[in-house]
Amino acid sequence: MSETRHLSDIVPLELAGRRVDQVLARMFPDYSRSQFKQWLKSGTVTVEGRVPAPKDKVAGGERVAVEVRPERVEHARPQAIPLDVVYRDEQILVVNKPAGMVVHPAAGNPDGTLLNALLHLDPDLEHLPRAGIVHRLDKDTTGLMVVARTLEARTHLVEQLQQRTVKREYEAVVVGELLAGGTVDAPIGRHPVDRKRMAVVENGKPAVTHVRVMEGFPGHTWVRATLETGRTHQIRVHMAYAGHPLVGDPVYGGRFRKPPGATEALIEVLRGFPRQALHARRLGLIHPATGEAMEWECYMPEDMEALILALREDEEARFGP
Repeated sequence: MSETRHLSDIVPLELAGRRVDQVLARMFPDYSRSQFKQWLKSGTVTVEGRVPAPKDKVAGGERVAVEVRPERVEHARPQAIPLDVVYRDEQILVVNKPAGMVVHPAAGNPDGTLLNALLHLDPDLEHLPRAGIVHRLDKDTTGLMVVARTLEARTHLVEQLQQRTVKREYEAVVVGELLAGGTVDAPIGRHPVDRKRMAVVENGKPAVTHVRVMEGFPGHTWVRATLETGRTHQIRVHMAYAGHPLVGDPVYGGRFRKPPGATEALIEVLRGFPRQALHARRLGLIHPATGEAMEWECYMPEDMEALILALREDEEARFGP
């Protein structure tokens, strides 16, 4: 991935009349249309030796050439941060992200991120956009993430995410008693007042979350949630919207309230739970090179296991085993 690549071919006549960026994405499916738009703007694409605009149309029969230059990750440095690598091959990595780790460097978190750790694990990732990261988890959400190790794999994974063929299942502990599972189908967008938050809004992007009850407790429920879409904070927003915010959620959970009748032991655990109780438990996708359906699973981290144990012990203390 560290070397410049050159693509060249003749535009098929059946693509005549289409935009250059559309044609290139059809001719070279290992790369996305958005990538070709960037390369068109940077002048590394030619049609019959001329640099076109993305919206220019082809007549068919022209020779197109693309210079695929490696993209470097800017303003990030490799850092020797331990990573729990669940799977790796030449195309992808699957990691189990811990709580407290930010995915991308940003204002307030310039380093110590998953991206910094990935650059140390595999220096060639500096040539990929975002070091191969194609989706994210919130800082305090734990669990599985896939990372591309080649540009072709990244394009394939992005397309899978867009087509909703990536399977993602989460564990969560929510406030309130859910008697049965269900589906939350409500559009999500920026909060109209607090732009740092997301919310269910009429003009938001479609968002669908399927919820299954695993175990109920007095005042709380352990659930598994499956995403059809991948909106920012989707599970956190949807569960709060449904009246069942995640335990420990500092943004959408509201002020802490003592559960009526709870033991002091449970109240102490709930009050001290340091993050939203959310874990990306299962990840499934189509391998970008082999076409094989693959799936990984990682069990709950210790803090969520301890939370569920405390809920069980509280129930037994109140109502007996």
